[in-house]
Amino acid sequence: MTALVSGERIYLRKICSSDVTETYHAWMINPDVTRFLENRFSAMTLEALQASVDAFLADPKTVFLAIVTRDSDRHIGNIKIGPIDANHGVADVGLILGEKDYWGCGLATEAIRLVTRYAFGALGLRRLTAGAYATNIGSIRAFEKAGFSREGVRRKHYLCDGRYVDGILLGVLREDVN
Repeated sequence: MTALVSGERIYLRKICSSDVTETYHAWMINPDVTRFLENRFSAMTLEALQASVDAFLADPKTVFLAIVTRDSDRHIGNIKIGPIDANHGVADVGLILGEKDYWGCGLATEAIRLVTRYAFGALGLRRLTAGAYATNIGSIRAFEKAGFSREGVRRKHYLCDGRYVDGILLGVLREDVN
């Protein structure tokens, strides 16, 4: 598949239906991987995963991309831009690194930088936002290293590990990274 944007260790390409594999499904049923994802509250069968991916692919306000290693061409996660609000030039960014052996080595930061470059360049957006559970230190750190700033806190917004935790709001403007 063709890379939309390439980095040092990874590239981003469009997700396709054939990416919905047993491996991808295993990410989505692994409590360590889905600990900070909203879909952890519903059963994720392979069929439900396929339907979810198909819905993202059919949505013109969403860009859904695979995170793929350059050295082994391995699909290790996903990153999405959307929903895109073309009127205001803004969109949200969300990601998942499903392959745990790639956690903690800076690939989430690289993916966020690449998708930011794509959103501001190819898509012409002017602002990106993201959210994270306050206890998801790795995700917050990855967004901050990629140029996002903390913009707000939603107090006790998410249920995580049996307790309510704050939601951290992050954002970046095109002029912040250019």
